[in-house]
Amino acid sequence: MARIENRINAFVKLGDFLSQFSKAGIQKNETVLLNELFFDGFKHQIKIAQEHNSWFTKETILDALSSWSKALTDSNLHTFTKTYNPSATSAKKVAIVMAGNIPLVGFHDFLTVLIAGHAVLVKQSSNDKHLLPLLAKYLEHIDPYFKEKITFTEGKLTAFDAVIATGSNNTARYFEYYFKNKPNIIRKSRNSVAVLTGKESDSDLEKLSDDVFKYFGLGCRSVSKLYVPKGYNFDAFFNGMFNKKKIINNAKYANNYDYNKAVYLMSEFDLLENGFLMIKEDESYSSPIATVFYEYYENATHLKNKLEADSDKIQCIVSKGFTANEIAFGETQHPQLWDYADGINTLDFLVKI
Repeated sequence: MARIENRINAFVKLGDFLSQFSKAGIQKNETVLLNELFFDGFKHQIKIAQEHNSWFTKETILDALSSWSKALTDSNLHTFTKTYNPSATSAKKVAIVMAGNIPLVGFHDFLTVLIAGHAVLVKQSSNDKHLLPLLAKYLEHIDPYFKEKITFTEGKLTAFDAVIATGSNNTARYFEYYFKNKPNIIRKSRNSVAVLTGKESDSDLEKLSDDVFKYFGLGCRSVSKLYVPKGYNFDAFFNGMFNKKKIINNAKYANNYDYNKAVYLMSEFDLLENGFLMIKEDESYSSPIATVFYEYYENATHLKNKLEADSDKIQCIVSKGFTANEIAFGETQHPQLWDYADGINTLDFLVKI
């Protein structure tokens, strides 16, 4: 069996393991390999991750695990690698500097480096450091091939051939300087937008609430900005958001809501709010937690041109019949393996280093 098939098979088994952890509940499946070694330990790591980072609730962690379990199927992994030529790749060591805004946010890079046959040197964010090491151990037990391919470090990155680093716009400037002599992918801050026409159904707007609120809006695929036609009535939008009202029961979210509301009121900004979400007219793409910015538009073609010009700041455009590369309402947090962050084909990059 070709080595690529072995690697795919290992990740499929990891997907089977993760399928035991979903929002519907944590349910042990006796047919899953190595459960006696890993099931209880991973439950414990989920608990530790929650205690360490209060943005990582049980719900958000299980959301992320469920998404990955659905992605790591034999069919998906073969589609993901169908244009990959193993003979074109010589094994290198690739460093990954991971963000920590949502659970397992760096897993796609981790997967892609290993699937491509390279070794990975992982520097995790302190905000998200408890889940991936155990999943890496699971892979190593499934296939000992991975034992020499996976290294975690908390210190300075050394002895690597290429790097994938994700951070804020400020840290990206540091990355660009520090890694300038290595093949690299440097990811900066991006945000997602929704374009509304006023013709959306109640169901569309309720689905949009997932794009706004999942992971508390902390992901680059989270909608932080709306474009609405002149004269738009926001009642329908707020009605669609209402099913997420319990989010205010999260203390950290509530604190951010109260703080940002106080800042806006003291600054005498105009805003609309419903007790758990504020919307404010603002040209920026990046809105604070518990806030969504909006802008009015009069001409769809002009708006398309603007979004195209700002494509380096935008991760997803959510809409219905607005643009060719749009994402359907409610789908931003369910990317396919081949939906690459920032539109950069990581697998292609890894083949060519």
